[in-house]
Amino acid sequence: MTPVDLVLGPRGLRFLGRTFPCAIGRGGLTSDKREGDGATPRGRHRIVGCLYRPDRIRRPCDWALPIRPGDLWSDDPAHEDYNLMVRAPYPHSHERLRRADPLYDLILITDWNWPQAVRGAGSAIFLHRWRKPGHPTEGCIALHPDHLAWIAARIRVQIRLIVP
Repeated sequence: MTPVDLVLGPRGLRFLGRTFPCAIGRGGLTSDKREGDGATPRGRHRIVGCLYRPDRIRRPCDWALPIRPGDLWSDDPAHEDYNLMVRAPYPHSHERLRRADPLYDLILITDWNWPQAVRGAGSAIFLHRWRKPGHPTEGCIALHPDHLAWIAARIRVQIRLIVP
């Protein structure tokens, strides 16, 4: 662990001397992540991408990519694109990245089960906006939108998400 890592603790997500309240998966923490279990995987995860809705928010950092209409994330363990960003039309199980609600207006992507996905070991673990304080996710880590934006503006290549 380094001083610049994001570290999940009992009081929230610590980063650069601050602690941010957050929500984790409805299934709690796990060392044996499976697709659909709703759990947040333990481990050291690199932050490998940043996506944002340019029609809703400003670009949060210079390496952020826009979420376009038709951008999806494959969560179908039986398909070769499992745990990868794909484009519509996509007939297999997937999650829309361009949502009607604001949950995915800003996403930090971790390297959980990526880029060489083990089928069934769980698809994308994102840091994204929460529905409301304490409301669990499907396995991701969710934060207040202002806190997420503050973090995204300061993320660098060497930073990891540590989930003990």
